[in-house]
Amino acid sequence: MASFTAGPTSPVPVAESPSPTGWRARQRVRRLLLDSIPGLLVLLVAWQGLAMGVAQLRGVGFPTPWETCQRLGSLLAGTPLLDASIYRHVTDSLGRWVLGFSLATTVGLLVGLVAGAWRWGTRLLLPSVQLAQLIPGLAWIPLALLLFGIGPRATVFMIAVTAMPPIALSVVGGVRHVDPSYIRAARMMGAGPGTLLCRVLLPAALPQILTGLRVGLGNAWRVLVAGEMIVGTGTGIGYAILQARWTLDYASGFACIAIIGLLGLTVERGVFGPLERLVRRRWGRLGESETC
Repeated sequence: MASFTAGPTSPVPVAESPSPTGWRARQRVRRLLLDSIPGLLVLLVAWQGLAMGVAQLRGVGFPTPWETCQRLGSLLAGTPLLDASIYRHVTDSLGRWVLGFSLATTVGLLVGLVAGAWRWGTRLLLPSVQLAQLIPGLAWIPLALLLFGIGPRATVFMIAVTAMPPIALSVVGGVRHVDPSYIRAARMMGAGPGTLLCRVLLPAALPQILTGLRVGLGNAWRVLVAGEMIVGTGTGIGYAILQARWTLDYASGFACIAIIGLLGLTVERGVFGPLERLVRRRWGRLGESETC
């Protein structure tokens, strides 16, 4: 019988399937954009109507959405605002916010862990944190001025002292709701206090800690703008908004307000949103629809 030998065959190219992670990310972005369009349109229509009504009834120039966009474009193109570029104002504000929020996060985590893990910590620290939670951010202005005087350090202090309580309280709640069987199992395996905190309590309390961080983020962002307005830092988004009132440059003030909203939304949706989904997925708390 004749034998047949198969000759060399060229490999058939196989189309690479898109990455599931990249596909899910694109789907989330597309869904976010589609969900945001109706609300954005309502906001723009209401804004335009308000501007027209104020101009008609009071005879006062009220910046419209188009005028604000034009002013924002000119600022982004390099037009100075109060002898500084808009990038300088944004950078200085973000620097103060990052420093103050980092201090609040560090102190809040330490205080929350001590107050949540030990009874003596609860008695010593928790009442003060609960009291600080009830004090509005602007009420710290006299103390900030007495401690640091007029300048950026007073703003950083106000940010830290306002953002710390919700972070600490979320850590306390998360630590107290850890399943006691996890703690007993860790102790039976010889875990010391440091290992127990880092390997058991913190990971188990992480979902609630993230909630506190998001609340602290909002508190820090609001008091940053108010602090820059009142304490007088010379630069920053809040300072620019206040000075725009005195110079009657309301379009620049509205442009700064738009920048504040965009920056806050970017941090909220771009940092805490994905981080929260990652933590919930790690703990198996996301449903089938949320992971697609």
